Amino acid sequence: MRRTGAAKPPATLRRRFVTPEGVDLQLELGGAGTRAAAFLIDVVLMVILLVVASLGLFAIGTATRADLAKILWLIGAFCLRNGWFVLFEMGGRGATPGKRLMGLRVIARDGARLTAGAVLARNAMREIEVFLPLSFLAAQAATGTADAFLSIFALLWSGIFLFFPLLNRDRLRIGDLVAGTWVVQTSAQRLAADLSTTRDQPRRMFSDAALALYGVYELQALEEVIRSGDALARTTVAATIRTKAGLPDDGDDDGFLADYYTALCARLERGLLVGRRRLDKFGA
Repeated sequence: MRRTGAAKPPATLRRRFVTPEGVDLQLELGGAGTRAAAFLIDVVLMVILLVVASLGLFAIGTATRADLAKILWLIGAFCLRNGWFVLFEMGGRGATPGKRLMGLRVIARDGARLTAGAVLARNAMREIEVFLPLSFLAAQAATGTADAFLSIFALLWSGIFLFFPLLNRDRLRIGDLVAGTWVVQTSAQRLAADLSTTRDQPRRMFSDAALALYGVYELQALEEVIRSGDALARTTVAATIRTKAGLPDDGDDDGFLADYYTALCARLERGLLVGRRRLDKFGA
């Protein structure tokens, strides 16, 4: 979407992001403070869910006088703290509720689509970075066996990983390094009206074969290119689409891209009405 009057981010937080079509988009990395706030929001939401579930399991345990409720609580707590991040970041937005509220999303640093493997890798590291040592410390403290050395070691371990994004220029967690991901800012801007609702009736018609080349992911990248103001990027993308679709070059790259965007958007919306959702050009 287009920025209308938003200030450019500091140069230290701007990075190149090359799309699968070879287009270089300038992205803004999420700041350490913003990421920390998003994480805290997610933790608060998880704690609320955990408290509600705990009350329900406590009632079940009291009624049945069995240890099943405790077992279910331990399994549920583990699944919640891992599944929360994984499931939300595997979604189309690539963001947990906390990240969405703070205007952040996770993307792959190589410009490809974010994969399930990358999401699993970055979040598996969070268990080692934060949850595992703190959970162990809490368990030891509950039984009265936590000494000063153990407490300092666990807090120091978690602290090093928590503050690691401040120690590198890309604001990366260890999990981001392992998974090859960035966390980028997406909402520090005012959004203009959608392109497909502000353009006149398109002059060009496209076949289903030409429109079937791309999905939602490429549609979003195309919108960024159209709004970017980068003439070279628009020319490159227009030439790429024409080559793949076997379309002639009429010399009007801007008009061609706008018409193609409108037609692709309409086709994808029709697909949603009948239950089809193609996320990218690799989808069936």
